[in-house]
Amino acid sequence: MKHVTSRRRVPLIDIPRRVLLYSGSYNHITDGVTLTLNRLVTYLESHGVEVLVVAPTTRNPELDGAGTFAPAPSIPAPGRKEYRMGTLIPPALRHRMTSFKPDVIHVATPDLLGRWTMSYGRRKQIPIVTTYHTDFTSYLSYYNLDFLESPLIKYLRYFYSRCDLVCVPSQSMINELGKRGIDGNMRIWARGVETDRFSPTHRSIEWRRGLGVADGIPLITYVGRLVQEKNIHLLAEVHNRLNQRQIPHKFMIVGEGPERAALQAELPGQIFTGHLRGQQLARAYASSDIFFFPSTTETFGNVVLEGMASGLPSVCAVATGSSDLVIDGQTGFLTPVEEIEQITAQTEQLAVDPILRAAMGWNARQEAENYRWEVILQKMVQYYCEASTQIKLRPQNRRIYTAMA
Repeated sequence: MKHVTSRRRVPLIDIPRRVLLYSGSYNHITDGVTLTLNRLVTYLESHGVEVLVVAPTTRNPELDGAGTFAPAPSIPAPGRKEYRMGTLIPPALRHRMTSFKPDVIHVATPDLLGRWTMSYGRRKQIPIVTTYHTDFTSYLSYYNLDFLESPLIKYLRYFYSRCDLVCVPSQSMINELGKRGIDGNMRIWARGVETDRFSPTHRSIEWRRGLGVADGIPLITYVGRLVQEKNIHLLAEVHNRLNQRQIPHKFMIVGEGPERAALQAELPGQIFTGHLRGQQLARAYASSDIFFFPSTTETFGNVVLEGMASGLPSVCAVATGSSDLVIDGQTGFLTPVEEIEQITAQTEQLAVDPILRAAMGWNARQEAENYRWEVILQKMVQYYCEASTQIKLRPQNRRIYTAMA
């Protein structure tokens, strides 16, 4: 008898067959959260996992979105109308979610709909994995909402304590959450980078010249949303101080957001590209000389990692996320955001010393090689499987499983 060997890839671990993912953002806006989740869903589907994605959307979403999509009712987020918050769940959506019969529930946003999804999982004894993407409490002061800090932290303690696994992007973020009393069953789920896509090989002198950057002028680049909580106005402060010291340089700002007009007024004559993606984004990174990132509200810092993979030394504010990626003095500089003079001096040091830039950029590229997406995404599948065993540790289940043993 002739034996036929299947060509189908056999998974390394017994992965769940159906995953229900809820996120407050998935296809209506392009940011680190949506790109990460879409990549995860694509990976799961390529391994035979059926994924139902429940998320708010808009009439003209920016992304096509991977997976089977179920739109959720939502309202604009306070102070940030480009983002959405899931609200109460209508009967039709509830039926679609429950009839899907997921093996694992993945909640990426702890809003009202995220809470309902989490509660449903607990009632039905379904493993619940949550990923911590956004440090909401750090945003409050930028919108004069400090009075909400205490009740928000209390709610987040409640929410994450009821999930089987809480996946956080970095150890520094776990430490910060611990200071706030948010100490669920934490695991580190970092982010990856496509080191072929983001690479120094995409550098283009012609492209720089097309932007008006003269040969030999250091191009200092920021990539990200143009919003208050990214501390983007620090770019203008450093730019002015470099001008006072007569340090040749050019700033390039890649991204969009409500603060663009104000920042352009502060940075006359500098380059604003708007939102870039794909090969254009990769070329923008690689054609730069220094990556500048003043945000202190990141949970990981995807753009920092993309800059490192592109061979750029970084000047970053000390913050969760960036502090786990940048090796101070080797791949770039880490400085408290309030130390503007020191940040300026470090930027100047890189701007005037091409040998230092090259050395730190090479180190950064080598460090980025440690963050490959295949490994990162497989780790989440392992967490899904681990969460299945964590159900036995839920307080209401301990007596049941002890009796069955």
